[in-house]
Amino acid sequence: MSAMPRITVIGSINMDLVIRAPRLPRTGETLFGEGFSMVPGGKGANQAVTAARIGAQVTFVGKVGRDIFGEELRTSLARERVDTRYLFTDDHAATGVALIVIDNSGDNSILVAPGANMRCNPEDVDAAAEELAAADVLLLQLEIPLETDDYAISLAKRHQVPVILDAGPASQRAVSNLKQIDILSPNETEAEALTGVKVSGLKGAEQACRSLLSKGVGTVVLKLGAQGAMIGDRDGIRHIPGVKVHVVDTTAAGDAFTAALAVALGEGKGIDEVVVWANHVGALTVTRLGAQTSLPTREEVDRFIKP
Repeated sequence: MSAMPRITVIGSINMDLVIRAPRLPRTGETLFGEGFSMVPGGKGANQAVTAARIGAQVTFVGKVGRDIFGEELRTSLARERVDTRYLFTDDHAATGVALIVIDNSGDNSILVAPGANMRCNPEDVDAAAEELAAADVLLLQLEIPLETDDYAISLAKRHQVPVILDAGPASQRAVSNLKQIDILSPNETEAEALTGVKVSGLKGAEQACRSLLSKGVGTVVLKLGAQGAMIGDRDGIRHIPGVKVHVVDTTAAGDAFTAALAVALGEGKGIDEVVVWANHVGALTVTRLGAQTSLPTREEVDRFIKP
C-alpha cells in the first residue's frame, strides 16, 4: 500500500442549498428558516474531499452541467487538491442540486435533483482507467447510474483494486455484483432496503450484517450514527462503539466515515482499527455545520483522537 494512499472516487457532485429551521415543516406548512447557505456537496464529492483532507491522493470521476454551479464545484474540488481531470461537463443536463433542511437537533432531510450525475457513464470510467488501475482503493456510492457503478467494480476487480461501496441511496436492485465488493457500508435505512431486515438496535444491525454476508459481500461495515458501527466479516460480527460529541449537523457524516474507511484501508490498517478511526472522523464532522465545510483535516482528526 502507498504511504499516501491513492483513492479513486467515482460518484455524485452537487451544490447543496441548506436551510436551518427549528423543525421540519409538515405537509402544507410554511416555516421561517434561521439561515441559508450554499455549499459544495454530493456523496462522491464529499468523500473525495474528506479523503484528500485526511491524507490521500484523490482522483474524482463525475459529471456536472455547463453552468455556474458546475464551475464552482470544479474550482472547489481543485482547491482541495483533488484531481479533476475526469470531472466531465455535460451540455444537456444541469449540475446536481440538493435541498437540505436541518432541524435544531442536527438531523436533516434531503431532496436531490441529480441532473448531470445521472449521465455519468462507463465511458467516463474508461477515461480514468489508468488512474483506477493504479489506485489503492476504489470508492463508490449509488447516486450515479447503477450500470456505471457495476462497470467500475468490474474494472477494479480486473486490476485487483479493493472496492468500497457506500450503499446510499439503496434499493433491493442496488448492484448486480455484490460478491465483488470488498467493503459494503450502508447506514441503517440502507441496510433495511438491501436486506428487508428491520435495523432496530444492535440486534437488528447484526441480523442485517449476516444477511448481507450471505449475499457474498466480503466485509460489511454498517453505520449506526451515534452508536458507531457494526462490522461483519469472516471473523464474525462485532460492534465498534461511537464517539460522544455535541451534534450540530449530521450532513456528510456518513460520507466522512466512508472516506475514512478508504484512506485507512489504503494505509494498510486492519478492519477493526479502520472502523475505530472512521468513527472519530465521522464524529468530528457532526460537530460542525454543512457538508464539505464540516469535513476535517488529518491534523484535526489526530488532535481529536489524542488531545
